[in-house]
Amino acid sequence: MLYYLFDFLEKQYDMPGAGLFQFLTFRAAMAVLLSLLIAMVYGKRIILFLQKKQIGETVRDLGLEGQSQKAGTPTMGGLIIIWSTLLPVLLFADVQNIYVILLIVTMIWMGIIGFIDDYIKIFKKDKQGLKGRFKVIGQVVLGLIVGLTLYFHPDVTVKEKDTTTITQNFKVERVFGEETKSLRTNVPFFKNNQLDYADFISWMGDGAAEYAWVIFVMVVILIVTAVSNGANLTDGIDGLAAGSSAIIVLTLGIFAFVSGNIQFSGYLDIFYLPRVEELVVFIAAFVGALVGFLWYNTYPAQVFMGDTGSLTIGGVIAVIAIIVRKELLIPILCGIFFAESLSVMLQVGYFKHTKKKYGEGKRIFLMAPLHHHYQKKMYHESKIVTRFWIIGIMLAIISIVTLKIR
Repeated sequence: MLYYLFDFLEKQYDMPGAGLFQFLTFRAAMAVLLSLLIAMVYGKRIILFLQKKQIGETVRDLGLEGQSQKAGTPTMGGLIIIWSTLLPVLLFADVQNIYVILLIVTMIWMGIIGFIDDYIKIFKKDKQGLKGRFKVIGQVVLGLIVGLTLYFHPDVTVKEKDTTTITQNFKVERVFGEETKSLRTNVPFFKNNQLDYADFISWMGDGAAEYAWVIFVMVVILIVTAVSNGANLTDGIDGLAAGSSAIIVLTLGIFAFVSGNIQFSGYLDIFYLPRVEELVVFIAAFVGALVGFLWYNTYPAQVFMGDTGSLTIGGVIAVIAIIVRKELLIPILCGIFFAESLSVMLQVGYFKHTKKKYGEGKRIFLMAPLHHHYQKKMYHESKIVTRFWIIGIMLAIISIVTLKIR
């Protein structure tokens, strides 16, 4: 809203300082500061409200050290993250930008699914919460919305490069002024670092490329479902999901900035994506909200994010990665989420296999997800979280380095 207000004041009345709101870096800085302030100030009020309404966590007895002390800790704290993100975005971002609209829809959509899940657990006294199939249906529908919008919306484009040979040994690259639709994405570590989703069905004939959007939408659905569930599994000990997510989102903010800047994208030889730079304002607000939430979520946690927060975080991260065409980096950048999910799949799969083969199920880990394995090995949860953060930072650096490593 302030974006449009000051744009109007500058154009109509030439108001001094109004043009400052047209600068992306200024609006991003204001967004992160405001989201931090909201999360830290109003977060306490939300926690007190949750305590008053007795919206507390019901902890299952898993035999973990310090687990009993967590019973009754307010949950649904993801509301703090959602509120602290959306208000700065509405104030400082261009809310007519299609990418910002998609992220707002994603945050609200996944927030509602997570809220229903938490509501059933707390008020209906059902520890299973929302049935898994309904969660998956919600994630699939969101994936459909995101995938179809990114393919069919006219504002989702790239600007192509043209290589002109001046002499035998000298070439000049320039970015065309014309915007085109494209289903290509960036592939890390490879010299010719582009992949077209149409290549997957090229064997079907010349006309098959017209239906490449089906493959793209299926990939979007898979990514949204996998990352949101991965974030949900990671939210098991104080500060782990919020801190790891802040690192991931900040890295995606760097990708959004360089992809939306014609000079940086040209130098780094990645897609120039018009209008995607506006994501930086949303990402700044999101990072501020996550860090502000950590103020109350670090050990010993005063509030848990619940599925209201974890599913929302995973969904938003997935959509940002797809928008900036870095979805193939997700196994690296979201390595913590990936490891947590993989540990559960391996544990369940191996247990079922050995039970069927030997009549007794065996385990790979002491407990899954992975962070519980280290708790069983008697590591303090604050040490586990800190070391996971360090690994997350290393993975983020590797992800950023892929901009130049071919």
